[in-house]
Amino acid sequence: MILDYIESITQAETLEQLWDMHTARMAQFGFDRLIYGHTSFLTTKSLGDTEDFMILSNHDRGYLDRFLGDGLYFNAPMMAWALSNDGAQSWSLTQERAAKGMLTPGETRVLRINEEMGVTAGYTISFPSMSSRSKGAIAMAAARGLSQSDVDQIWQDQGRMIELANNVAHLKILSLPYENPKRSLTKRQREVLEWVGDGKTVQDIARLMELAPATIEKHLRLAREALNVQTTAQALLKASFLHQIYQPSA
Repeated sequence: MILDYIESITQAETLEQLWDMHTARMAQFGFDRLIYGHTSFLTTKSLGDTEDFMILSNHDRGYLDRFLGDGLYFNAPMMAWALSNDGAQSWSLTQERAAKGMLTPGETRVLRINEEMGVTAGYTISFPSMSSRSKGAIAMAAARGLSQSDVDQIWQDQGRMIELANNVAHLKILSLPYENPKRSLTKRQREVLEWVGDGKTVQDIARLMELAPATIEKHLRLAREALNVQTTAQALLKASFLHQIYQPSA
């Protein structure tokens, strides 16, 4: 039952555990390849630094290397829709735009590569944003052999349950720590940023941690470098967005 599944994912303790459950459940509905993406650094001109994205996927490495590694995602036909809308949308929208000659050259290239790699039918869900800087979406590719008409029928029959399950999974994902090796902080760096977040000065933190102020300054500098920001305030904000501080296990 869908309620049993939702209960299970809300109790997941790690992203790996949740993602394994979610991909298995969506495969039962006919969607066997998923890409989930979330950014907290959206602007009117950018999705933010790609190294700050949260990306989860069970596509094969060959596809991910092209779609993500080569930056094809930015011109994915459903990307513009996902950034401007909330809810679920059939990939038939792309087919309709292609038939009318409305796709950009970049979108046409992505569509061609997707067809070559068996990513031809599916649905995209764009999640409601909690701030003007954040956006999350999931692209769900249907199993090979299923047409878009097949997928649209699946959605007509079970789309409400599928969308609900994905919305709950999205909210749970945002609550779990996401370890990004390129943005990883040490235990000391996390600790000093947490004290900064509590309103402590460098001198206060030095006394609390029984370290020299220069050492605290060093940890803050290394934290800024790890997070690729210029100020400690930016480091605190980004570390919070990335769930790098105030972790329950700390």
